[in-house]
Amino acid sequence: MVRGKTEMKRIENATSRQVTFSKRRSGLLKKAFELSVLCDAEVALIVFSPKGKLYEFSSSSTNKTIERYQKNDKYLGLNRPKIADIQTTEHLKEEVATMTRKLEFLEDSKRKLLGEGLDSSSYDELQQVEEQLERSLSCIRARKNLLFREQIARLKEEEKILMKQNADLKKRCEVLPLLMTTVHKEKEDTERQTMEVETELFIGLPQRQSSHLFFSNCEK
Repeated sequence: MVRGKTEMKRIENATSRQVTFSKRRSGLLKKAFELSVLCDAEVALIVFSPKGKLYEFSSSSTNKTIERYQKNDKYLGLNRPKIADIQTTEHLKEEVATMTRKLEFLEDSKRKLLGEGLDSSSYDELQQVEEQLERSLSCIRARKNLLFREQIARLKEEEKILMKQNADLKKRCEVLPLLMTTVHKEKEDTERQTMEVETELFIGLPQRQSSHLFFSNCEK
């Protein structure tokens, strides 16, 4: 049988990932040992498991090999990345991988909350999704009730203002007929007085005209 090509990406299944790590770690240590024996090479190998467990191999001494590397590294030029740079890069890669896993988890949780991708979920996972939805609904209802209470309070304040304005208008409407009556009465009194004055003037004018004619005739 032809062995299939393994895709170079992180193995998602934890059990498969652990089995693959154990197999390839053993093969890597074996290859390092063979290289040191067959080629008389100084080899130092350091491996940390995902849980932080240390695995190492050295043909002589790991510390001496590292010291030799650091001394030799001074003569390799400034363009070669230093150990600190390598550690920083590795740390950033680990952070990126961690953030990627968190993002995948959040995306999976979001799909489940929307009712998608539930076929592969267990009973406990479905129970957790249901409880989370109930908590979310409780928060939504609480916020909705708060908005309702604020709206009711605002409408009551507007009702008070409108009732006050209505009362003021009612008072004005009650006072207006009295004012109209008073104005009408004053107008009638004024008209009556005017008529009396005009009548008096009308009665007095002929006498003044006759007197004027009498004196005019006398002068002639």
